[in-house]
Amino acid sequence: MLTTKRLKLYPASQEQMESMIAQTRDPELRKAYGEMLAAALGDPDRWAWFAMWRIELHDGTLVGDLCFKGLRPDGRVEIGYGLQEAWFGQGYATEAVSAAIDWAFLQPGVLAVEAETDPSNRASMRVLQKCGFQATGEMGEEGPRFIRQK
Repeated sequence: MLTTKRLKLYPASQEQMESMIAQTRDPELRKAYGEMLAAALGDPDRWAWFAMWRIELHDGTLVGDLCFKGLRPDGRVEIGYGLQEAWFGQGYATEAVSAAIDWAFLQPGVLAVEAETDPSNRASMRVLQKCGFQATGEMGEEGPRFIRQK
């Protein structure tokens, strides 16, 4: 478990992920959560690299989630994140992403963390900037790609 001034972050259990999948109405997000669970179950020794991580206040209130998309052989890992709308604009995403990056760089073999975001999502781009990411000039499935080197 990671703790920050206001948050705790930890990889969700299988049961928590199954519950989130069942509760999610957005088909794309539901598919992504399902893929995360399948990957985590397929490589339980590296659960944290595939599972959804819960972002909670210290009292246990869920504010969002993040994920890593596996650790690649070249030492790069991609991060994705999102908050529930009620928690937008309070710095929680920046706090959570920063803590997750710090954790990732402590793991053996991690050389860089990557992310991509929809070009219209200015708030997400600002989170990446605050966390030290630089634009790569490449486009991914969701939009421009960013990287933070170790």
